[in-house]
Amino acid sequence: MLSDTMIAVIGGAGKSGRFVVRELIRQKIPFRMLVRVSPPAEDPAGQIGRISQIVHGDARDASAIMRLIEGCTAIISTLGQPKGEPPIFSQATRNVLAAMKKKRIKRYILTTGLNVDTPQDKKGPVTQAGTNWMKDHYRETTADKQLEYQLLVAANVDWTLVRLPLIGLAADSEAIATSLEDCPGTGIHGADLARFLISQVEDKAYVRQAPFLANKPV
Repeated sequence: MLSDTMIAVIGGAGKSGRFVVRELIRQKIPFRMLVRVSPPAEDPAGQIGRISQIVHGDARDASAIMRLIEGCTAIISTLGQPKGEPPIFSQATRNVLAAMKKKRIKRYILTTGLNVDTPQDKKGPVTQAGTNWMKDHYRETTADKQLEYQLLVAANVDWTLVRLPLIGLAADSEAIATSLEDCPGTGIHGADLARFLISQVEDKAYVRQAPFLANKPV
């Protein structure tokens, strides 16, 4: 268990974010979660009702982010793109970075797609093909995610931007691999992703870097 920690969770009601919530509960790490709507009536895993605090609001609302991170020591975001809405990522991160500066919080861990480019990249054919496909079919969202990365680079915080392939939603677990140059696999289990994200609260190996994360190919 992380000592003297309170995690602010963004995107915790989403498909991959629920794995983060479950793992925080399993590790008995206190946290607060931002939700846009009331928790669903049906919650098979029971995790939402066991959250220490729920903050209602939208990540694009600066005041909601400010309320969320009050008393927290780190932020984990698995924010997803709402269907049919303008890109959300850069505005959410602007709000988080501004709130972190005001509240003097240093650690920000968030996820993005493998289509984000960094100067260290040596993307192989599979990763580059996925990047090109996203740029062709989701041009605005891809550009917004790239802008989010640029905002992080310019910010004076300890961020880690985890770049992901397809996320599996079964509670399976396999060995994981990371790389700063190319995605080391074609998928990542939600449970493995959650454990990695939480481990980064104290692990400094990828501070101010954007590692790819995937399950190791069999």
